[in-house]
Amino acid sequence: MRCRSLRNILQMDCLLLVLIVLFASACDTANSGGVAPASDGPDTDAPSVPLSVTARAVSDSRIEVTWAPSTDNVGVSGYHVYRDSVLVTVTPVTVYLDTGLSTGTSYTYHVSAFDTTGNESTWSTPATATTHDGSTSGETYLVGPTRTYTSIQQVEALLEPGDLVLVDAGHTYQGGITFSNAGSPEQPITIRGVKMDGNRPLIDGGTNVVEFNQNNYVFESFEICNAGFRGLFHHADNIVIRDCIVRDCPHGILGADHGSGDLTIEYCEVYHCGEGAGRHQIYIATNENDYPGSVFRLQFCYIHDGTGGSNVKSRAERNEIYYNWMENPYYHNLEMFGPDIAAGVADETAREDGDVAGNVMIANRFSRNVRVGGDRSDQSSSGRYRFINNTFIHRNADPRSHIFAHFNVESVEMHNNIFFITSYNVFDDSEATWVFGRRVSGANNWVHSGASFPAEWTGTITGPDPGLTDIANNLFWPLSGSDIVNEGTTNMTSPDGSPFPNPLAIPLFHPPEGVLIPVGTAYPRPMDGAVDIGAFEYH
Repeated sequence: MRCRSLRNILQMDCLLLVLIVLFASACDTANSGGVAPASDGPDTDAPSVPLSVTARAVSDSRIEVTWAPSTDNVGVSGYHVYRDSVLVTVTPVTVYLDTGLSTGTSYTYHVSAFDTTGNESTWSTPATATTHDGSTSGETYLVGPTRTYTSIQQVEALLEPGDLVLVDAGHTYQGGITFSNAGSPEQPITIRGVKMDGNRPLIDGGTNVVEFNQNNYVFESFEICNAGFRGLFHHADNIVIRDCIVRDCPHGILGADHGSGDLTIEYCEVYHCGEGAGRHQIYIATNENDYPGSVFRLQFCYIHDGTGGSNVKSRAERNEIYYNWMENPYYHNLEMFGPDIAAGVADETAREDGDVAGNVMIANRFSRNVRVGGDRSDQSSSGRYRFINNTFIHRNADPRSHIFAHFNVESVEMHNNIFFITSYNVFDDSEATWVFGRRVSGANNWVHSGASFPAEWTGTITGPDPGLTDIANNLFWPLSGSDIVNEGTTNMTSPDGSPFPNPLAIPLFHPPEGVLIPVGTAYPRPMDGAVDIGAFEYH
C-alpha cells in the first residue's frame, strides 16, 4: 500500500471508490439502531443527514463547525465538511476547526456523513459564520509583562461571550486562576497562549492552576505545572482543552463529579502527574443529572510516565478515546467506570459506554492496560465497551491482562487489535459481574502465541511476533509481509443484544508516535486495500 497525503485524502471521488472496494461486505457492524440484518448484496443505505450544524467564529481567521452524530444501518465512518461548496476535510469526529481564513469574511458550511461502503448522505442544512473583524467580535484582551494586563487574574471578571484573551509567552504567570463568567455555545470565551519560539506561556502554582466553573470555554496553548492539587480543574459544560502541556501536578486534569458536562481534550501532553492510588494524570466525570448525554473526548494526545494513579480514569457517560499514545502508567493506562455515588448520581441513572479506537497503550509495570466496569460494586457502569484497531503492548515479566472487566459490565467487543503479551490472558473477566450474562465478541485480532484469548473470537491470528518495525523501540508500523497487513475486518459485530451506539466505523488517522504533535497534523490513515490490524497502517 502507498501512503497518501492529506491532499489526496481530500479527493472525494477517489476516496469513495476506495471505500466501496474496501467495505462492500461490511453489513454487520453495530450502531445505535441495533445490529444490521444479514444481506447478500452490498449496502446501499446512506447515513442520516447530520443535524444541528453550527458554525461560529472563534477569531479573525478561524471558524469552528460542530454537528450532531449521524446514524447508519452499518456504521458511520466519518464526515465530509464543505466550505462554500468545496470539500475542506474528512474527519471521524463531530467538530472541525477551519483555520487560515480571511478577516471579516462570511463562510458557509455543509456537512455530510459517509459509511464504510462509501454511501454519502445528502448535505446538511447550511451554517454560516463571519470571522471577526474588530467590530463584530467580542473584546480582545492582551496579557503579558509589557501589556496593560500583566496577569490573567486581572481579566477574569471582565470576560463575556465571544471574548478572546491572548497571553504572551516568554513569561511565567501565577496560577490560582478561576474563570467564573460564562461564554455561550455560539460564542465561547477563548483563552489562548501566544507561543514564542515554539514555547507556550507557563502558568505555575496554586491549589488549582486553572479552574473553569462556568460553561463554554476554549483553553489552548499553555503549559501548566506545579499545582497544589489540580492542574486544570473543570466543573462546567462545553470545555475544550487543546494544545496544552500539563505536568508535575497531583491531579493533572480533573473533571469534577458535580456540574461537569462535555469535555474535549485534544493535541495535549500530560506527564509526571498522579499521586498514590486516587489521583490520576487525567480523571474525568460527567454529571448525568446536570448534563445527561455528555461526552468525554480524548484525541491525538500523548499521555505518559504517571507518578500515581492511572494515565486516564473516566466516569463519563460516553467516552470517545481516539488516536492517543499512552505509556508507562503508574497503574493502568485507561479506566472507564460508573459514577461516584458521593456526587449524588445514582448508579443506575445512565449506562456508561466507551469507544476506544486507534490508540497505542504500553504497560511496563504489573498493571493492566485497560480496566472497565467499576472500582466498587455500587459505582459500576453496566456499560458497553468497544476496542478497535488499537496496539496493546505489555512488557512486564509477570504481566496482567490487557483488558480487565471488573464488577458490572454489559458487553465487551474487540476487533483488529494487536495484543502483545507473552503470557497470561488478553482479556480477564474473573471478577466481572455481567448484567445479562457474559457478552463478548471479537474478530481478526493478533495475539502472542503465549497468551490466551476469548473463545468467542473469530479470525484470530497468533504468533511470536506481529511483524512490526521495532517493538523494543516503540516503532509499531507494520513491515512488508507482516501477518497483520490487510488482515483486519470491517465486519465488527457487537455481542447479541448489545449493539454499540454510534461507533467509529474505522480509524481515519494514526496516533502520535510518543510525542506531542501540532494541532491539525495527525497523519491520515490510508485506505488502500483491506484494513490492517493495529493502530498503524502499512505504508
